[in-house]
Amino acid sequence: MGLFGRPEAGDRWVVVGLGNPGPKYERTRHNAGVMVIRELLERTGRSLKNHKSGAAIAECEISGEKVVLARATSYMNESGRPVRALCGFYKTPPGRLIVVHDELDVSFGDIRVKLGGGTAGHNGIKSLAQHLGSKDFIRVRVGISRPNGGRDPVDYVLGEFTGTERKELPFAISSAADAVEAILENGPEQAMNTINARP
Repeated sequence: MGLFGRPEAGDRWVVVGLGNPGPKYERTRHNAGVMVIRELLERTGRSLKNHKSGAAIAECEISGEKVVLARATSYMNESGRPVRALCGFYKTPPGRLIVVHDELDVSFGDIRVKLGGGTAGHNGIKSLAQHLGSKDFIRVRVGISRPNGGRDPVDYVLGEFTGTERKELPFAISSAADAVEAILENGPEQAMNTINARP
């Protein structure tokens, strides 16, 4: 069963980056979560492989913890089904699921850690909550800010970052990957206290 042998109930974390599949969406704001997974893959020297859950995964160790890095191969609004299947396969409870996603209500470049809560209209989070039957998973929210001038939020999240944003984006993605590592090392509460206090 891959790197760790047969899954034992709840002995590992699942870290999922939300986004849409295909080159058309690769560099869009809605794919910020996938970009963070890519950063974590680079740090661990792993690459994704297709899994029967409908997600692409890589097993690794981060901060001494057994971790499954993943991205759904479905569209954002259908993320819940493969993530539920993946968590079922690894017997991972919601409290050991970290979901990395774009967040309109956080300023561009800022990172916030959140445990449970509402969906804030995010279709990926909505799908996860529906299929998991729980909102008690950990979120790493990558700030993309709200659009100016009455622009449709749907068009905005499916659009690419501006030239100015692209210069700053690597720092945001790196900070979000740091946040995932902080959760794995110290737990979500301590990570929230540290990361959410940053200006």
